[in-house]
Amino acid sequence: MIVPQIVITPENPTCSAIQELIGELDNYLAALYPPESNHVLDISALLHQSVTIFLARLDNEPVGCGALKYFPEGYAEVKRMYTKPSFRGKGIGKKILNQIELTAKQANIYTLRIETGIYQPEAIGLYEKLGFYRIPPFGYYQPDPLSLFLEKRLV
Repeated sequence: MIVPQIVITPENPTCSAIQELIGELDNYLAALYPPESNHVLDISALLHQSVTIFLARLDNEPVGCGALKYFPEGYAEVKRMYTKPSFRGKGIGKKILNQIELTAKQANIYTLRIETGIYQPEAIGLYEKLGFYRIPPFGYYQPDPLSLFLEKRLV
């Protein structure tokens, strides 16, 4: 029996697989939240040197992504987390977050933060299961009844 392999690698945001996944994520979020509650990084923002985006492949098929954005205040924010619906529940999101955490530690960043929407219970559950806890709005975010803010201290 061959075990499916999940591989997470840094990727250029302009590659077609990332663009497809980001497009799916944008459509998903637009169906859940009004524009003022969607705090996304577009492809041009993902190209900035302060951002690393990761592509998850399952048996070489692109199935998910996640990004890490560094801030001069000494923390990094998890952005653009997405797994294709038909691949959810296979540990892909967890593997992406593990890679993000490892990358942050290698950059001497020991605080990760996330803004996510209240209508994404699976994502919230994953983040909390992996040690993220709720905090007040951070950085440039303002209070939003449709947003949750989370943090994890890396050791």
